[in-house]
Amino acid sequence: MKVVSLFSGAGGLDLGFVMAGHKIIWANDCYNDAVETYRKNIGEHIVCNDIADIDSADIPDCEIVIGGFPCQGFSVANTKRTVEDERNKLYLQLVRVISQKQPKFFLAENVKGLLSLAKGKVFEMILSDFIRPGYNVSYKVLNAADYGVPQIRQRIIIVGVRKNLNFEYKFPLPTHNAEGTENLLKWVSVGSALSDIPDPDTPNEMTNHDYSKYKLNFNGYLGHRVLNPDKPAPTVTARGDDKGGVVVLPHPNAMRRMSCRELATIQSFPLDYVFAGNRSSVYRQIGNAVPPLFAYALAKQFNEYVEE
Repeated sequence: MKVVSLFSGAGGLDLGFVMAGHKIIWANDCYNDAVETYRKNIGEHIVCNDIADIDSADIPDCEIVIGGFPCQGFSVANTKRTVEDERNKLYLQLVRVISQKQPKFFLAENVKGLLSLAKGKVFEMILSDFIRPGYNVSYKVLNAADYGVPQIRQRIIIVGVRKNLNFEYKFPLPTHNAEGTENLLKWVSVGSALSDIPDPDTPNEMTNHDYSKYKLNFNGYLGHRVLNPDKPAPTVTARGDDKGGVVVLPHPNAMRRMSCRELATIQSFPLDYVFAGNRSSVYRQIGNAVPPLFAYALAKQFNEYVEE
C-alpha cells in the first residue's frame, strides 16, 4: 500500500514498512541530519520542514499514515515531563493529516510512559483525538525483543482502521521470548548481535563505527550498567533535541561505549545503513528510531487486508 510517514527521523519505521512490501510515497522530518540519512538509504521523497508549516493539500493521498510522534515530553526518562510540554502537542499534526487525508489505516508509535502521564488522562485524550476523524482505534504495549530485536524496548502501538472498512488489525504475535519456550525462539542477545562486528580500534571498513570516549562509571544508572552479553540490551535512548547528549550504552566487554554502528545493530538497522552527521547526531538519530525489525512485524499485519 501507499504510505505517508510523519516524524520519519532516520527511517527506522519506514524501513520496516518497505521490508513488508509497502511503498513510502512521502515522508517528513525537520531534523536535517536525519533527513540526509533517510535520503541516503530510503529515498528522495522526504521533505525537510516543520510539519506544522506543511499544508495537507501538499501531501499526497495514501492508504496508510504512519508516525512515531516525538515522545520526549511523554517519556519516563524525562524527569521534567509535564502535560504542558509543547512537544506533547505534536501528535495533533498526525491527527490533522489523518483527518484531512482519510487514509484506510494509520499506525502511531510512542513510549510506554505515555499511558501513565497525568494518571492516564493524557492518553485518553490522545485516543479520543485519533477516534474523532472516523476510525476504530486499538492499542497495545509491545516489546521489540519479542520480534527478534536484541533490545528490551517496550512501546505503545496505536492503530486506526477507517470505520467503513471491514478489517480488524491484529497485533503481531511474538516470534521470540526470554527463554525460547512455547515453540518460540529465544530473545536475541546483545553478545550474539555484536559478535560479527570488528573492534572499532582495529582497521575495518564499517561506516559509523566510532564511539564516544565518555568514561564508564558503573553505578547502576541508565548508561552506567554492565550489560549481560547473554541477554538483550536495555533500551537505547536519546534526547530528541539539541540541548543535551545521548545515553550511549556500554559495550558488553565493559571496556568502552558502543560505537554508532554497534548501537544501530542493537536497533536492528542493517550493517550497510549509512548515517549522516557527526557522532553525537548519529547516536541521537539511532536512539530516536523505531527498530526496523520491529516495524516490519507491525507493517506486515496490514498485508492481511484485501481490497473490498
